[in-house]
Amino acid sequence: MSRPVKVALLGCGVVGSEVVRLLHAHRDDLAHRVGAPLELAGIAVRRPDRNRDLPADRSLFTTDAAGLVARDDVDVVVEVIGGIEPARSLMLGAFARGASVVSANKALLAEDGAALHEAARKGDADLYYEAAVAGAIPILRPIRESLAGDRVTRVLGIVNGTTNYILTRMDESGAGFAEALEEAQALGYAEADPSADIEGFDAAAKAAILAGLAFHTRVTGADVHREGITDVTAADVASAREMGSVVKLLAIAQRGRDGRSVSVRVHPAMIPRSHPLATVREAYNAVFVEADAAGSLMFYGRGAGGAPTASAVLGDLVTVARNRLSGARGAGDSAYADLRVAPMGETETRYHVRIDVADKAGVLASVAQAFAVHDVSILTVRQEGHGDDASLTLVTHVASDAALSATVEGLRRLDVVRAVASVMRVEGEQAT
Repeated sequence: MSRPVKVALLGCGVVGSEVVRLLHAHRDDLAHRVGAPLELAGIAVRRPDRNRDLPADRSLFTTDAAGLVARDDVDVVVEVIGGIEPARSLMLGAFARGASVVSANKALLAEDGAALHEAARKGDADLYYEAAVAGAIPILRPIRESLAGDRVTRVLGIVNGTTNYILTRMDESGAGFAEALEEAQALGYAEADPSADIEGFDAAAKAAILAGLAFHTRVTGADVHREGITDVTAADVASAREMGSVVKLLAIAQRGRDGRSVSVRVHPAMIPRSHPLATVREAYNAVFVEADAAGSLMFYGRGAGGAPTASAVLGDLVTVARNRLSGARGAGDSAYADLRVAPMGETETRYHVRIDVADKAGVLASVAQAFAVHDVSILTVRQEGHGDDASLTLVTHVASDAALSATVEGLRRLDVVRAVASVMRVEGEQAT
């Protein structure tokens, strides 16, 4: 075997600890797979004296992350500290001296992926980040490598376990959002501050990474239209159930009809229970990829957690270590297509609209006219209640987001409409 491949680990939290355990538990197998031992050169942490039940010598722990990355004997830096800084500076420092990087940092990659890839290219080093999206699920490499000879047309997925758990509980138990969130926090599926998850920021960063790889276009988190699940009500979930659907927070990246644009969005949507993504429950993730030749592919598994994410980190580490030994370099940034990222107003889909109305003659005609003015065609209408509790639930044919938004504004100006109670997109097969 060759000399050991020296690894600097930045962060030793939930994921970092599992990386250490897996490196120790599978060290012999990993050495044979790589062609050389994988050896920890150091572990950068904020509190080196903290008691950790890990198979690692205490002398490996340091608070000097920059010093560890700068060491000449470090071949690969594994970054699992998260956030923008100091992660960005540390990764750039590694590339500057030719060390490769394995990262799980979706926020940084979504914000500054182009600059990181360029730094890696200049340093003749690798940047791998399978663990940044959907935990243990192998999705980035299949898009980047397995489908490199195909033309991806759409990527649609559930990429946040916290929100999927909450929406699953709302669907199965009839719980409201607040109640389901509280349960998720009690079970450890949601953080004390769940904003990044429930407001869609986490999913938007992952959507940007997926879109960039799938469509060979630079996409940042700021390019992604983002809506969270905080406004999803028990009534929305019940209405979806009545029409044979389920509510999911979806990340969607789709090539435009003109072939020269791509739309990237994260928002709650109703999908038919017959769709494969509808069966993805609790904290699991799944990504559905559609390509011209390959057709429809679905990748499913644990999307978060220490061990699943560490599994993806180790997979990248083996690949990067092999490249170091052979003098090769993996695929870098691919943005040759340079597609236009379309604004949300151009995106076309179906919509589920629930309106509180006055129960009197002519209401339906007035509402229908508001839709017709903006060329939004109605597929189904259901009326419920009487008097002050009357409501209309409508599902549209495909329309642009701009047309639907204009329709909603028109509805709010009608005397017969008390409130537009809910607007939700409908994805998947035709609603019935």
